[in-house]
Amino acid sequence: MAISKEEFQLIRKFLHDQSGILVNEGKEYLVENRLTVLLVQNGCENFFDLHEKLKKDAGPLRNKVIDAMTTNETLWFRDASFATAVTETVVPHLVAKAATQTVRIWSAACSTGQEPYSIAMLLHEAVEKMGAKAPGLAKFKILGTDISPSAIVIAKTARYSQLAISRGMKPDFLERYFTKNGMVHEVKPEIRSLVEYKQFNLKDDFSQHGQFDFVMCRNVLIYFSEELKKDIYQKIHRGLAKDGWMAIGASESPRGYTDAFEQVIVKGAALFRPKRV
Repeated sequence: MAISKEEFQLIRKFLHDQSGILVNEGKEYLVENRLTVLLVQNGCENFFDLHEKLKKDAGPLRNKVIDAMTTNETLWFRDASFATAVTETVVPHLVAKAATQTVRIWSAACSTGQEPYSIAMLLHEAVEKMGAKAPGLAKFKILGTDISPSAIVIAKTARYSQLAISRGMKPDFLERYFTKNGMVHEVKPEIRSLVEYKQFNLKDDFSQHGQFDFVMCRNVLIYFSEELKKDIYQKIHRGLAKDGWMAIGASESPRGYTDAFEQVIVKGAALFRPKRV
């Protein structure tokens, strides 16, 4: 169903106000492709009708629209240089810190769970290699959040198709940390137990989650307005330990939004730490 310019602006504003997602001008086709089925399912004759229902909706339809407009693109151990930096620098730092305190990690915009489970596997491997000197796995708490309710359901289920597994999974990790059940691969309980999942909108208050030692907010800020990017960087900084790490997408940078971070190049990947005062 074709969307008019007026309808596009209404839906575009609704998405930005509710989720922070900024649909660029000229992307009418994207809204048409992703929302037409919901429009028909809800008995709407056009996108004006859909917008009217969204204004009166208490949550379910809004969640479905945001879900449909969310890009859930993710991989296991996404980006080789980043995975190496985390494995050889960030994980050892976190494991050492766990000797004296609980270590908290946040995968914001975690999509269907590949990123937090990848980190859980790397931590498990590092602890296993240390043997008797290693901190207990209970010292690590990983939070995975995403605005998409369907993505969170998949992440909690921890069941992945062969196609999903083929996107970056290491063969030895597949053998050690998954159980094959028919046509799907299930993450083993010792990895699942390290991760908690919640639906969360990055526009909201971060303080409810507490402080973190490592925050990953990768390849999501590109969908937000300049004002919201600045706000999110500031909120991450407030919730990050003084010796913590922040990871964002390879094409992203806090430069121009905040001067609270310093960039550290690790194994060819750009990571960020709070500036020392």
